[in-house]
Amino acid sequence: MKKLFISLLFLLASFSAGLIFVYSQTKPVSNDSSAKYFLILKGTSASKIAINLKEAGLIRSPFLFKVYTRFSGISQKIQAGQYKLYPNHSLFKVISVINKGPIEVWVTVPEGLRREQIVEKYIFVLNPSDPESFRNEFLNLTKTKEGYLFPDTYLFAWDASPSMIVDKMLTTFEQKIENITTDQLVIASLLERETVNDVEKGIVAGILYKRLKNDWPLQVDATVQYASATLKCQDRSDDCNWWQQVTKDDLVINSKFNTYKFTGLPPFPIASPGLSSLRAAISPEDSPYWFYIHDSKGTIHYAKTLEEHNLNISKYLK
Repeated sequence: MKKLFISLLFLLASFSAGLIFVYSQTKPVSNDSSAKYFLILKGTSASKIAINLKEAGLIRSPFLFKVYTRFSGISQKIQAGQYKLYPNHSLFKVISVINKGPIEVWVTVPEGLRREQIVEKYIFVLNPSDPESFRNEFLNLTKTKEGYLFPDTYLFAWDASPSMIVDKMLTTFEQKIENITTDQLVIASLLERETVNDVEKGIVAGILYKRLKNDWPLQVDATVQYASATLKCQDRSDDCNWWQQVTKDDLVINSKFNTYKFTGLPPFPIASPGLSSLRAAISPEDSPYWFYIHDSKGTIHYAKTLEEHNLNISKYLK
């Protein structure tokens, strides 16, 4: 009986010591009340977040962070973005702040979007209180900036204004690309919409430049799509299909963006090109080809002559 009593006392003491240790690991790292900005990247696991918090001097125990967030279900809900945390907050307070969501969030703008599509990306993520005003302000600020809104993943506060967003995107473009001409930017925007992968871009760029030099019509479907959607989507820019398949009726649209009807480049870019399209437009690749098409699987087929091009159309598109 005495041995049992001693064993129970030992277990109780061990349990108490364990509780005291766990409690000590949940206490603030320090008394420092200055804020620290903590960034969580997309796809970061709860385990990695815990380690990063420890290294940043914001929690004592990555293990307790992982255990608590896992069994509470919080680990599956952690959002990417920037958080404002404090070293003098307990583990539970840190987790509570993270659970509420970041003060700044990631917004991804893919390559090849028109400005009307870009603004919808921000509205979807930032969820402004007045989406219509937000949309109108963004579109007014970008009337002459098509193609200059660099596609990238950006970090913005929830209350970021359209002017802040536009300034950031334009500045990023300037930082990424130097000494590009307007014509090259237009070509880059066509490449972004016309090509499927980076391997094609240089060759297609060379084809387009050859056509321009020889006063051929570019005959780029993407420019016709731009012209068509500009007419069709004026009153429903928030949910319009901006890149509809080109029809025979579209080919007679009286627009300078209709490169089947008018020679030369469109008046300005049709979308925001990425780095690979911009580089291809600046450094096109010489080839013997004058024509290209993509089949239903997205594979490109080049041709040196109109006869070869028509054969490709018959073979791959009919």
